[in-house]
Order: sequence, then C-alpha cells, then structure tokens
Amino acid sequence: MTIRSLLGSTFLLLIFIVLIVAGALTFYPQWVASTFGIGPLSPSGIWTLCLSLVAGLGALFWLVERLFDRVGKAGVRVQWHKQKNQQAGAGTASDVATAPSSPFPGLDEQLRFRYGRFWHRKVRILWVTGDTGLVEQVAPGLTGQHWQEGDGTVLLWGGLPDVPADAERVQAVRQLRSRRPLDGIVHVLDGENLPGTASLDEILRQRQKRDALLGWQAPVYFWVLGSSEWSQAGRETGTVGCLTPGKVTADAVLSALDALIPDLRQQGMAQLAVDTRYDFLLRLTDKLRKEWRAGLKRLLTAVTQGPSALMLRGLMFSLPVTTEAGTAHNWVPVPVWQGVLEDCRRTTGKRVGWPWERILQISLLSLIALWGAGTLLSLCINQQQIAGSQEKAAMAADTQQPLADRLTHQLALQQEIAKLQFRETSGSPWYTRFGLNQNATQLAALWPLYQRNSEMLVRDPAQAKLSQRLTEFVQLPPGSPQRDALTQQTYAELKAYLMMSRPDKADATFLSQTLMTAWPQREGVPNGQWQNVGPKLTAFWVQNLPAHPEWKTTQNKTLVTSVRQILLKQIGQRNAEAALYQDMLKKVANNYPDMTLTEMVGDTDASSLFDTEEIVPGMFTRQAWEEQVQDAIDQVVATRRNEIDWVLTSKSQPAADDISPEALKERLTERYFTDFGNAWLNMINSLHWQEPGSLSEAISQLTLMSDVRRSPMVALMNTLAWQGKTGQKGEALADTLVNSAKKLVGKKQQPVIEQAGGPQGPLDASFGPLLAIMDGKNGGAGNSNLSFQAYLTRVTQVRLKLQQVTTAPDPQAMTQMLAQTVFQGKAVDLTDTRDYGSLVAASLGQEWNGFGKAMFVQPLELAWRQVLQPAAGSLNAQWQSTVVDQWDISFAGRYPFATTGSDASLPVVAQYLRADSGRISQFLKTQMSGILHQEGNRWVPDAITSQGLTFNPAFLDAINQLGQLSDIIFAQGDAGLRFELMARPSKDVVRTQLTIDGQDLDYFNQMESWQSFTWPGKSYYPGTHLSWRSISSGMQLFADQTGNWGLIRLLEKAQVTQLDSSRYQLVWKTPDGLPLKYILRTELGNGPLALLALRNFSLPKKVFLDDVPVSAALAADPGAANTHDMSDSEDIPAGTPSGSGE
Repeated sequence: MTIRSLLGSTFLLLIFIVLIVAGALTFYPQWVASTFGIGPLSPSGIWTLCLSLVAGLGALFWLVERLFDRVGKAGVRVQWHKQKNQQAGAGTASDVATAPSSPFPGLDEQLRFRYGRFWHRKVRILWVTGDTGLVEQVAPGLTGQHWQEGDGTVLLWGGLPDVPADAERVQAVRQLRSRRPLDGIVHVLDGENLPGTASLDEILRQRQKRDALLGWQAPVYFWVLGSSEWSQAGRETGTVGCLTPGKVTADAVLSALDALIPDLRQQGMAQLAVDTRYDFLLRLTDKLRKEWRAGLKRLLTAVTQGPSALMLRGLMFSLPVTTEAGTAHNWVPVPVWQGVLEDCRRTTGKRVGWPWERILQISLLSLIALWGAGTLLSLCINQQQIAGSQEKAAMAADTQQPLADRLTHQLALQQEIAKLQFRETSGSPWYTRFGLNQNATQLAALWPLYQRNSEMLVRDPAQAKLSQRLTEFVQLPPGSPQRDALTQQTYAELKAYLMMSRPDKADATFLSQTLMTAWPQREGVPNGQWQNVGPKLTAFWVQNLPAHPEWKTTQNKTLVTSVRQILLKQIGQRNAEAALYQDMLKKVANNYPDMTLTEMVGDTDASSLFDTEEIVPGMFTRQAWEEQVQDAIDQVVATRRNEIDWVLTSKSQPAADDISPEALKERLTERYFTDFGNAWLNMINSLHWQEPGSLSEAISQLTLMSDVRRSPMVALMNTLAWQGKTGQKGEALADTLVNSAKKLVGKKQQPVIEQAGGPQGPLDASFGPLLAIMDGKNGGAGNSNLSFQAYLTRVTQVRLKLQQVTTAPDPQAMTQMLAQTVFQGKAVDLTDTRDYGSLVAASLGQEWNGFGKAMFVQPLELAWRQVLQPAAGSLNAQWQSTVVDQWDISFAGRYPFATTGSDASLPVVAQYLRADSGRISQFLKTQMSGILHQEGNRWVPDAITSQGLTFNPAFLDAINQLGQLSDIIFAQGDAGLRFELMARPSKDVVRTQLTIDGQDLDYFNQMESWQSFTWPGKSYYPGTHLSWRSISSGMQLFADQTGNWGLIRLLEKAQVTQLDSSRYQLVWKTPDGLPLKYILRTELGNGPLALLALRNFSLPKKVFLDDVPVSAALAADPGAANTHDMSDSEDIPAGTPSGSGE
C-alpha cells in the first residue's frame, strides 16, 4: 500500500463520519439528544462540531501512526521503506537471477532522483505490449529491462497481449502512480501478420481484465510495423498515422486513412526523388489501399465495437527503430514516437467503473441543488406560518368578536403553538430545515399573545367559577346531606383551584375534567362548542403553566382555609379506611393463587403424615407482600399523602395525626398482617395427623418425619418460618455495635436473658413462638432450650428404640416389657420425647394449639398407643390373675359381698383393703405407678403417661371406693371403727336394748346420753342384738345378727338420715309399725355406714377397655354395676327388715 492510497482512504473515512454526524444532528436532533445527550444544535453549532470532529479524528490517526512508528511495531512509513529496501536489494543481489523480485525494480527511485518527489505530473507512463520481437523493434531492450525512461517518458514492458494478465505487474503499475496509472498503451503489431478474429477476441479479453485489475482504461495506440527491401538509412523519419476521437468506428478510421494516402504518396514521391531506396511511404500507401485494408478493418471493427471496445486513440505506422546502444533503462526518444508522446499529453484515460471523485462531484452538485430548492420551500412555508399565527392571535384578542368565535380563534392559535412545541422537541419537517427555520423565534413571539388572550378567555373565568363553587360549599349548613354528597367533588374543585396558583402541582387532565364538571355551560357559547373547546383550552393552559409560572393566579387564602377545615373533618371519618383496605386486597387477590398444603411441603409427600382441606389465600403470602401488597399500601398512602400534603394542608395548617399518611400506612400494615397471621393460623390449626394402623406404620411415620431431606414436616416448618419473617427487618449494624460496646464498657450486671433478640417483624405476635423453636431460642437457660431440631433428634431416638422392639426375637414380649416399664413409673425415651413434644406444643401458645397437638403431640401419642395397646391386655390379665381371681376365691358367697349367711373374714378383707400393705394398693403402686397417682385418697390417671389408654371407669370407681373405705376402717391402724350411739324416745315404745359385740345400750325413756362403741368388739361371741318393749307388750326381739358383720346386717335394715357432717339418724320399724330411733355419731366419714358399700361388691375384670365407650364398658363389665359411690349422702335408704331377725 502506498502513502497516497492510505491518506486517501483516511480522508474518505473522515468525510463519511462527518456526513453521518451532520445528518443525524440535522434531521434527527431529538433522538441524538435523548440517546447521546448532545443537542439540539443550531446550524453553526453543527458546523463547529463537524470541524472539531475532523480535527480530532485526524489528530488521533496521526498520533496512533506516530506511536506505532516510534515503538517500531508497525507504521505505514516504516513498512513502506522496508518494502522499498527489499525491492532494491532484490534487484541488485545477483546477475544470475532469472527474474527480479519487483516487476520494475529501481523505477521509483529513478523518477524521484530525476524529477523530484512530485514527479507524478511531470512524467508520461506508456505501457508497451505485443510480441517480444515486435516490441524490440519499437523500443530496443525494453522486454529485457522491463522499463526504460528518458525525456519525461517511461516505457513499461506489458508482456504479451494474449496471455493472462500478470497481477503483480499490474499492481506494481497501480502503486507507482495510483491516481492516473498510465498515460497510454502502445500495442505493437506486424503489418504483414495482423491478428485474426480469434486472436483479436483473446487480446481484447485480456486487455479488459488488465484494465479491471488496474482500475484504469488508458488510450490505446496501435503501432503497425512495415518493411522495406532496401535500406532506409538517412531517410527523414517522423510520425506516420492518424489520431482518432474518443468514440470512433472502423469505417471512420479507414476513411481517415484514405484521406491520409494522398499526403503519404506526395511525401513518398518526394523522398523517392531524393533516394530511390526510400520507398517506405509509397509502399505503405499501397498496402493501406490493398493488402492491409482487410486486416485493418477487422482489427478496427473488433476494438471499437462490443463490450470489450478499447479507448482507441491512434493508429501509427513505422519501420523498425534502430538506436545506438546506451546504458540500462535509458531510452532516447526517436521522431517516430513524437506523435504518441505529444498526443498522450493532451488526452487522458478514464477509471473503470465509478470513481469516487466523480461520485463526490455529482453528490455535491445534487446536494447544492437540493439545498437551494429546500431553502426556497422553507422560505415559503415559514412565511405562511408566521402570517397565519399573527392573524389568529389578532382575531382571538378582538373584543368586538363574539365570545364563541374568539374561543375558536384561541384554540387555533393554541394548536399552532402546540405544533411549534412539537417541532421544537421532536424536530421540524424536513422541508423546513434548510437554514430558514423560524420555529423557535415564532414560538417566542406567540407566547405573549397567547398569555394575554388566555387570561381573558380561560384563566380568570375559570378561577372565578371555581371560587364561586367553593364559596357555595362553605355556606352549606354543617352536617347537611348536601355537604356530605359534595365532599368528593369539592375536594377536586379545591385541588383544581390550588393548581392554578401552584405551577409545580399542575395536572392538565385532572384540571380540565374537574373544571368541565363544575362548569358544564358557559354563557354566550353553545353547549356543544364549549364541551369541545373548553377541555382543550384549559388542558393546554395547565400543561404549559409549569414552564410559565408567571401565568399563575392568586388564591383566596380565607376561602381555602375554610374549605380545608371542612374537608379534613370529612376525610377524617374512619369508615373509609375499611374500603381502602378491601380495594387494595381486591387488586392483589387475583394475581396470586391460593396456597395449599401440597405447595407448602414442596417436593415432599405429606399424605402419609398429616392432611388438611384448608388453604391460605394467595394474597396473604410473603411473595404477595414483597411483590405487590407493600407497593399497594404505599400507593394508597401516596394517594392520601397527595390529598393531604398540599391540597388539604399547608405549613400553617397541618393535618391531624389520625389522618396523616404515616398513621394510615401503619394501620393498613397492621391490619394486613393481622389478617395474614389469622389466615395462616386458621389453616395450620386445621391439620390433623394420620393415625397409624400398626406399630410398623407408626415407625414409618416417625422415620419420614425425622428425615430432614424427605420430611414434609421439615418442609412445612421451613415454609412457616419463611412466611413468618414476612416484613421482618434485620437488626441494624449500628445497633449491634452499640450493644457490643455497652457489654464491653458497662459495669452493670448482665441479665440472664437478653430481651432484644434479633430481627423484629410485624408477624412476631403470631409467628414468634414458631420462629423461636425454629431458632432454638425458646425455653429456659442452659441446655433446656426448646427447638425443633432437638425434637427431631428425640423422635429419631424413639424411632430407633421402636425399631429395636420390632426386630427383637419376641416383639410382643419386648413391647409389653417397654410398656410395663412405663406402667411402673420408670421413664423411657418414648415417654421423655412425648413429654418434650407436649412441652414444645405448649410453648407455642394457645393460638397454635391445634397445630402443636397435631404435629408435636399426636405423632408420639399415637405411636405410644400402638405400644400400649398390646401391653394393656397383658396388664388386664395380670390384674385378673393376681387380684380379681384371689378376691373371688376369698369372698365369693360370703357376706357382705353376697347376700348369704356366711360372713367374709375380716382379716382377709384387711389384706386387700389396707392402704399401706393391701394387695390392691400394692398392685397399683408396683404395677401402675407410672400411669396412676394418688390425689388424697383417690387414684387419678396420669394425663401424660396414660395417653392412648382407655381406663375402665368401673375400675377407677372400685379402687377409689375401696380406698375411701380403707381410710375409714383402718384409721387407727388396725381394722376397727369407733362411733357413738344415743337412743331416742319413740311413741308407744317403753324400752329398747341394743347389744353390739357385747357392748349394751339400754334405754327406757330416761335422759338421752351418748355411749361409745367399738367395731369389731372384743367379745368371744361377736354379734348384734336389738329388742324393744311397747306399752302393750313385753320385750320383743327385733334382730339378732351373729358374727363380726352383724352390725352391718342390722344397719342394712335401718332407714338412715344424715343430720349433719358427723351425725346420722337410724330408724328401725317394728312389725307393728313402731319406730326404734338412734342417733349415730361418727369419728370419720360416715363410720360403720361406709361398710354398706361392700354389699354385693365385686372387682371389675379389666383395668383398660378396648377402645369402647364408657357406657358400653359399664354394660360389659359385671363389676361395674355393683360398685357404689361411698361419698356422703343426705339419705341412705334401708333394706327391707325381717320380721323377727335371723
């Protein structure tokens, strides 16, 4: 690449960039300003920017070239000099080289040396082609030396004309002088052997390819060599031939040759007269007329017609040139060359295709013509716009015109201004951008005219109308229905009234709508026309008010203050807040689907553990809060703030705290999170745990439950924890640093439990307990913190324990042993974990009661039930064999357990009933101390350890009855009772005599007194006897009951009435109907009357029921029907007395 070609390319690139920038700034100023932040610019500014751009880019290219040149890496001049040196060295390296490295070695240096650096316009370059022998006859030595130079002319050997072009040779010519590579082409032909049609076609094709490679079509001179049989030495030589214009035909050239023949003949005759050997011209004349004519016509026809036509410039004739030998590359011009050399100075070739110079010329001329036409068009259009605008402004300001017409003209003026504004921001039409655009000047001149007209036609009447409406609202009586109905409309009117005096708050759409609502008709203007032009006039005025603050109105402060006070009272009513909240939720509700349990547990399957049909509305999720609800509340608050901040309040008249935007936001947020928490609590508390059908199913549930990777419970807890942190804000870094500093420098004792703990959120009241157990922050100090992770660890331990039971050689025995351990009051992993789960559920609080029981209590309780159900049957069997069967053997058919004459042994009864060493008490303490405990003298099931077991109610009643009886009978340690009896007088009864185990009470109507008795007595003949004597008979025997249970048999016949807590009246009816009355005073309880509970008493067969209702259990267990409540009663009916005793 040459320096010149590089500079030309750089220049073209600069022009291209400048044209693009100038076009963008001229035709798309708004886009350039919005995209790049440049402009819009005036025409002078565009020119300045383009010139600066050219200078900057040119300097940048030069600096880059200098930088590369300095560091030696590249650089056009460095590479060019290196290439030149290589070419020069290759040309002189060896004389034996078959071909030089460059087609024309040393030529450029020769020309620069002889003609200077700017030799290009001083030298003619001719391309000589043809057969080698013919060329040597025209320019001797040229084919071997490749170039010759002399007298301002350079001859270049172009090779054979009918062979493919040598691209390297052609490129070398182009680099030698790129703008005008060749001044002419000399094609040497043999007149005696002119080329045929096929040869001509090939020669033309190759010539066309060479021109294409060279990018230049030079004028062609055909040089036809003749011959002579005699020596022509000494003959006067000169140029023989004819020149042709640019476009010729073969016939025209032949005609020119025919015209040349007479002169040639005349000169030939003159030369022949000098020397008879000089026959060249005469011989040439003859050949042109005869022998060569057909060949020349064929040649001329081929080169002047068709797509491959050459730029034929001349046809020359000569004999072979003979010159003296000279130095290499030195050419001495001879006279035969004079015609070609002189003509090539006057003519030039042309570029192949469209050269950039011609394109640039045509483009510039077209641009000048277009710009001139555009300038004239712009002049006419701008002149028309200016005249029309002035006319419209004058018509609108003419007070003599009707109001309707003035409004129409004002609207037309307004539309003209709007058009100019649009053109100023978005650009004018192309036909007005030719140097005469007056949009900015015209717009500046129209604004004062528009202002004067708008004040008369729009601004002042609109302000007066709004002031009238506000005054009417203030004059309405307080509390009137009209004031309530007009509150919203008056607020809009007040806002519009203030907008007219506050340019920074102007809203064109709002003000025009409000004004047309308050001013639907205007006097002097048809309704249809006013409804059409009114909104447009007001909207345009308000739209441009911020840019022209001098247009603003002056407000009536007294009127504004009065309206504000009334509207603030109306807006302060709280009944509107619920509507705002519901509207906000309606906007969000349709955007988020309801969340089901399946979505909460993610990819896990919860169907085998827990289930619920409830859902959580999609608007009460963290995603809804973060994506829409929070923004929706902010929008509501922004609306309230926009209403209150500047419309209803000012610095001198602030709003009350309860209707402030901040208070509204706080209440809406609190209300949302309250509903948020309630929605989740409602769904979560509806969960129910799936009851397992066997111990294996229970183990499977515990396995899935404690597997952190597959557990739906873990997934649910994570979802709840994530949802529970909705709206939560982390503790600020500054607060953390301050707390740390206080701990370091504080001298006060640190509290055991720090109250401030981590982030605070609006859902802490609802989700706080759950988040606490998820973070392990619940519970007391030390290692007793309740946490979900610890619960899962304990569940895993229980699961492993149960798996050991199921994989034991005898699973049933292992299960019974495990349950028996709990029955005996010994703690195991299962019961500890169950207690831990109950504690975790309790720590969640009452709000999470259903969830806590379902997720933390029921899993282990149901698993425990699967363990206890087999063990319950075993305990029933043990109770039956060790207690009930022995009881039946001891007391079957014996009184008081059966109505027979045989008495039960009192010492044997004591063996069962003693509270300290009785068989029943020992069984309960040794075998059931883990699930039963005593509260006073009553046995009560343990609420925790007995979960999953159904106690037989008859069993509990029986052991509690026997316990109460044991307290009474064994109050002194040994079996016995102490009580007192006092006889009472009765009608027609003279004497009564009562004997209990040898202790007598004889009463014959004397003063009553108490007498102490002991049961059983110390008599060797225990028994009880009662006799009486009436006024009409002697002593009669009422009852004679022998044995230790004689007293109980006698009491069974008495009618007992409780007098107070320790006294009972006993009445026996004689056969003749006389009452025998005694007063019984006991030391504990109801004394001997307690033994009546043993009548027909039997122990229940089962301790636990097989999951049957209590009513069914009472019907199924015979012992249940024979147990009696031993609590004190007001009236204890006596049995039917026998007539005379036993």
